Amino acid sequence: MQADTRRERSRNDATPEAEPRSREPRSRGPRSRGPRSRLPRRCLRALLAVLITAAIAVPLSAAARPRVPAPPPADLAPLTAQTLTQTYAANRANAELASRMAAEHGDRHRAEADHALAGASRDLLAFDGRGTGRAVEVLGDLAGAERVAILIPGSDTSLDTYERFHRAAAALHRSLARDSAAGRRTAVIAWLGYTTPRTVSTTAATADRAEEAAPVLREFVDDLRAVTGPSAHTSLLCHSYGSVVCGRAADGLDVDDMVLLGSPGTGADSAGELGTRARVWAARGADDWVAEVPHAEVDLFGTKLGFGTDPMSLSFGADVFTAGPGGHSDYFRPGSESLTNITRIVLGRTEEVTHA
Repeated sequence: MQADTRRERSRNDATPEAEPRSREPRSRGPRSRGPRSRLPRRCLRALLAVLITAAIAVPLSAAARPRVPAPPPADLAPLTAQTLTQTYAANRANAELASRMAAEHGDRHRAEADHALAGASRDLLAFDGRGTGRAVEVLGDLAGAERVAILIPGSDTSLDTYERFHRAAAALHRSLARDSAAGRRTAVIAWLGYTTPRTVSTTAATADRAEEAAPVLREFVDDLRAVTGPSAHTSLLCHSYGSVVCGRAADGLDVDDMVLLGSPGTGADSAGELGTRARVWAARGADDWVAEVPHAEVDLFGTKLGFGTDPMSLSFGADVFTAGPGGHSDYFRPGSESLTNITRIVLGRTEEVTHA
């Protein structure tokens, strides 16, 4: 009987505390600023989650895939218009040797990728089958080109995924050939001249790979003038993390246009801070996930994460053009608004470019 009385008192004691909570709404005055103040913290937590995932996943994936044997790059003569044919032949031979070595190692996918680059129709200014690999390919008559476009790829581009990059360059080359004025000669260069970061990795959030690539890109553009001559109009087309590379290489880079496509940022607060004489353009597809990436630079335990101001913003000062409804991988899709505008920029028909 005493136990029943105690249980009844317990129920009665709980009721007065519960009822006011259900009847009286919580005050929202001080909390109305909460979502705004928590946004940077949420972004930082998301970034940290990516980095933690990368710290676990990337070493494991690297360990799971054994290193593919390949020969060192071919010994080449200095690049000139006269040595182009010799350069192409030497790099094709090197790619074929790399293909055989990969096949003997049991890596069929890499063997097929190297073999495709060794084809008679492929013109390689550079090839290195070691590690994730590097390749620089020319589409068109480089020595006779009046307009040259250089594509700089973003994350997850390697010899294993190179054909996807090649398709983008080929689509641009066809578009230039179709839309160029009579007698206008064009060439496209697919420049996989650096080790790109993995999308899910710590390197994708820092400028380390871009810092390594920048002097290599500057040297390549300087050497290119020995083939094309000083009068060739050169456009640099920088996709995704490739725009970070272009941003780091921009100061003193001898190009006429710098086009930032789906850019997470360049590390500069404005186009003027890039230190380039080039006209700076920017575009982002309506469905590009990069729009959701925080455009900021954060110092985390001595490491800078992120790449600063959004190149699409008014404060950055780039010429912003329309890219249509496409996503992050659609900038060179045949028939797209983005490819049409990129073609106009490369050809110098800038008055026809549609602006956002």
